[in-house]
Amino acid sequence: MSIQISETQPGLTAAEKRETYLKALLATVQGSVPATLALPTLRGAAEALVKERSFPSSRDEEWRFTDLSALLEISFEATSQAATVGPESLAAVVLSESQQARLVFVNGQYNADLSSTAGLPEGVVVGNLAALYAQTDWQQKIDSRLGQQSGGHEIFTALNTAGFQDSAVIWVPRNQVVDTPIQIIFVSVPQPESVVAQPRCLVVAEAGSALALVEEFWGAASGSHLTNAVSEIWVDDNAQVTHVRVQREGTDTFHIGKTAVTQGRDSRYAGTAISLGAQLSRHHWEMYQAGEQTDTKLYGLNAIANTQTADTHSLIALAQPYGTVDQLHKSIVDDRAHSIFSGMIAVPQAAQMTNANQLNRNLLLSDKGRVDTKPQLDIVADNVKCSHGATISQLEADEIFYLQSRGINAAQAQQLLIYAFAMEVIDTIPVESLKAALTRQVAERTPE
Repeated sequence: MSIQISETQPGLTAAEKRETYLKALLATVQGSVPATLALPTLRGAAEALVKERSFPSSRDEEWRFTDLSALLEISFEATSQAATVGPESLAAVVLSESQQARLVFVNGQYNADLSSTAGLPEGVVVGNLAALYAQTDWQQKIDSRLGQQSGGHEIFTALNTAGFQDSAVIWVPRNQVVDTPIQIIFVSVPQPESVVAQPRCLVVAEAGSALALVEEFWGAASGSHLTNAVSEIWVDDNAQVTHVRVQREGTDTFHIGKTAVTQGRDSRYAGTAISLGAQLSRHHWEMYQAGEQTDTKLYGLNAIANTQTADTHSLIALAQPYGTVDQLHKSIVDDRAHSIFSGMIAVPQAAQMTNANQLNRNLLLSDKGRVDTKPQLDIVADNVKCSHGATISQLEADEIFYLQSRGINAAQAQQLLIYAFAMEVIDTIPVESLKAALTRQVAERTPE
């Protein structure tokens, strides 16, 4: 079922237009929910949250630098009709390491023909929510985790919860180590109508387990495509999750994403987020350290050009002592592109002996590019070691001159410096084929 948004009438005030638009967006995503995944308690609470709020504008502090007005001009539909894509189309993004450990979703809907999990060890559950939830013994387990993390009140997260059509589910049992990286590909394909797709992902690493996860948002959808994605990751006591999130959607589309992670005692989470696509993209990373001696590492890279906007928000909330945090976010900004970073590390009284570092570095390749950065620390505990900072710079003439003096021409010298800037983040990716592909793609974006 799909519902056309047709209520963006002229003559409304800006506030009325945003309110009407949000109601219509909620209606269309709810209209596409399959009856087998009604989830009335979870979705009812999300619906109530959406109805309490208005569509964000630049007057909201969290959206001060990100202009969503272009969305208001497009009437999106959430369709329940499955879109298709040929396997040859995925060749560019399927990881050689994950040929038998892969889930594929097209415009938010699961595609079994393109997925394969034969290479995963027994006991590891990787599948889609619709199939798992039909099994009675899985319903209670999923209900205890799905939509249960903090941060669900954020407007786009609530919208996703109210209307996602299916979800990837990865569940690794206690003390199980998965050596094969698990890949989830969320494909966006063009449709005659303007489509809103709401990918969803639930990952549970039970105590003592370990896995590597690669989320890929990719596709050839046109500018009238909106992706609103949510991923929930539970890293239980003494578990380890290595997570890579890559956003390479069409450069004139819209992408809004949330990654929420809850960590137990002695757990380790290392995440790398790469954003190259979309006309307007935003990734909100929320980390909740719920146990002692928890280790969190976050790395990010946005490489944008033309009139792209890439917005990265992060919240790292500690609640126990002896936690460690290491965050590095970088942006490469060319032409008239606009990069935004807003990061908060919250250290309450209970989080004594915290060691946290946050750094945002930006490289401007054009005088017309723009960077807004807001690193933040909120510290109440009195026995901690925390630092944060931000830099905005251009290519140094002295460095280019030095390379030229070694026989490298000016263009190659610029490419080499930009490559070195990006590789500090790309090198954190543990999957070699993905690292090589991203290295090539970033190199192709450097100026001639």
